[in-house]
This record gives sequence, structure tokens and C-alpha cells, in this order.
Amino acid sequence: MRSQVRNFIILALISLIPTLLIWAPFFFRLKSFWNIPLPQSGMATIVANYDGPLFLVVAKTLYDPELIKQSFAFPLPTEYYAAHFPLYPLLVRFLAWVMGYPYAMLSVTIFTSVLALYFFYKFILQYIDKKYAFWTVFVFAILPARWLIVRSVGSAEPLFIASLVASIYYFQQKKYWWAGIWGAAAQLTKSPGILLFVTYFLVLSVPNMKIAAIDSFAKWIKSLSLEKVYPIFLIPLSLVALFVFYAIRFNDFFAYFHSGDNIHLFFPPFTIFNYSQPWVGTFWLEEIILVYLFALLGLIRLIRQKHSTLAWFVAVYFFSIIFVSHRDLIRYSLPIIPFLLVAFSKTINKKEFRIVMAILFIPIFLFSLAYISQNVMPISDWTPFL
Repeated sequence: MRSQVRNFIILALISLIPTLLIWAPFFFRLKSFWNIPLPQSGMATIVANYDGPLFLVVAKTLYDPELIKQSFAFPLPTEYYAAHFPLYPLLVRFLAWVMGYPYAMLSVTIFTSVLALYFFYKFILQYIDKKYAFWTVFVFAILPARWLIVRSVGSAEPLFIASLVASIYYFQQKKYWWAGIWGAAAQLTKSPGILLFVTYFLVLSVPNMKIAAIDSFAKWIKSLSLEKVYPIFLIPLSLVALFVFYAIRFNDFFAYFHSGDNIHLFFPPFTIFNYSQPWVGTFWLEEIILVYLFALLGLIRLIRQKHSTLAWFVAVYFFSIIFVSHRDLIRYSLPIIPFLLVAFSKTINKKEFRIVMAILFIPIFLFSLAYISQNVMPISDWTPFL
């Protein structure tokens, strides 16, 4: 028990310290850091980072269209908020009575970031020697820099990734109720949670496809052992329940799909290189190829390492990513990072990689500062958010 408490404290510090370092220049209202100009609005810069204020709108109104119109001046249709799934803002609302909405939002981000690292620690111990576990968690805490950024502002990504990792961890342990519950939590946090259910279906069904080919469909269904794995259906059921709620709130069961330009899936694949699209807006996109490169290399490694569940998840998620046309593709790719770290774990634990990370920590920190300082929603009146 004592060692578990010690491990949790270490994991919490690994999560908290990088975020506190990111916050410090804003908290102390430094005019610049390393010649990077910084805004003088203090922690309001952190709170105002996209999409934090939009989650605060959901937390305060619970999607009530009239309340949204009366209280907030964002030039957005009320259906726009249907793309911001409810679990993260509900947690913010739960804490808001203690510390107010802005700091409740940051507190939920902090807590769920620790939770993400905690489940990643439990998960990674299945694949590496325990002596490398905390180092691998530290790498996960700051790499890529976009992950460190979303762990430091109002963001649903930490909760989403914590839920994903927890669900897959329990699925591999054949604890299907916990896999289903955490999978439903992922689904109620962000829309790509449904890809987790697609992954589980493929993991369970593909190895037995021969039965359907040479025998009866009924025997193939029986081979899925649905009497054991049925809790994973909590994932699609939670999505249906949310859409029923949207039907009540917005008078539109498919409000999510009518939320405007929140859905960035386009055909054909790799449309992201169309620089004229509104959420791309630049031809400086070469690093996107590196995202594809590392994802595919990691996928191939997972297949060779025979980590079938992880490989299926990365494959399904990567397939969806190639249809995403958004400049911030790295943020969309964050859910596969924990599993790519498994693929590259031998490299990560080499001395050379530790030297590289010691050097990279500086540019990761500087990029995070610069990004957060500029990725700010214009808010002239904070009163509705308090």
C-alpha cells in the first residue's frame, strides 16, 4: 500500500511539474521569456485558450439554447456546442461550486492529466521492465509538446486519453465491465470514442472470420463470446443516450452532425494538403508527413510485436486521421501516442534517447509558451464565465 501511494505521488509530480513550469511565466506576468513576448493578462491567458471557454459555456448552461443566447456573446449557433461532449464540462460544473468555473476547469484538466499518467503507468508495465516505467511516463508527460499544452489549459484531451488507456488496459485484462465503463467515459468526452468500440469489435471478430466463411453465421456470432464481452456495448449505448439528450435540448437527434465546422473529415484522404481549406490555411505542412510517418512505423512495429489490440486501435484511429483536414493534426493524433510509445519503447529507454530528451525539453517548453500565448479566444467580459 505504501509503495502504491509513493508511486502515485511520483506520477502526480511528473504530471504537475511541467504544467506548473508552463504556468509560471503567465502567473508572474513576465513581459517575455527567452525573447518570446508574453501577454500581460496573467492566468486569464491560460483559461482563455481554445477550447476552454467553449467548455465553460456548456458547463454553465448544460446546452440550454436560450441560456446560451442570453449569457454569452460568441457569434456561434447554439448547435455548435453539441460538438463539445458533456463529461468534461460536467466535471467542471461539479467542482465550480468550490472554486468558480475558470479554476474548476483547470483543476479538472490537472486531475485528469494525473489520471492519464496513472493509467499509462499501469498499462506500460505490461510491456517494459519496471525500472524504465517512470522514465517512460515522463516522456509521455511532455512528448509531443502539443500534449503538454492540452494538459496545461482547459481541455478534454487528458480525460479522453485517460479513459481510452484505462479501457484498453482493462479490456486486455478481460475485465469487460471496467473496459465498457471507461470506454463509455471516453465516448462521452469526445466523439472519436466510438473508434474504441470499432477496435474491440475487430479484435473479437476478425480472428474468427474463417468460421463465418466455412460454417454458419450463428456459429461466428457464438465465437464472439458476447455473453462475456457485452459490457463494451456501453460505448455505443452512451453515444445513443447523448444523442437522445441532444434531441431533447436542440430538437435534433443529429445535432452533433449539424454543429457547423466542428467535423473536419473530408474525402478523399490527405485533403489536409489543400491549403485553401479554412482550418488549414497554409502550405507550410511538411511536419504532417512526419505525423503519418511515426504513426505508420509504430503501427508496423505493434503488428510485428503481436500487440494485436494496440495495433487494431492505432490502425482504426490512423485510418480516421488521414481524412482529417485540420492544421492541428497533432492534437487529433494524441490518442495513439500512448500506444506508439509501446511500439518504440526499446528506443525510448536507450541512453541516447535520454540525451536527446534533455536537449528537447527546452524547445518543448518554449514552443508551449509561444503556442499558449497566441492560442487565445478574445473575451472582453469575463462575467458570464465566473
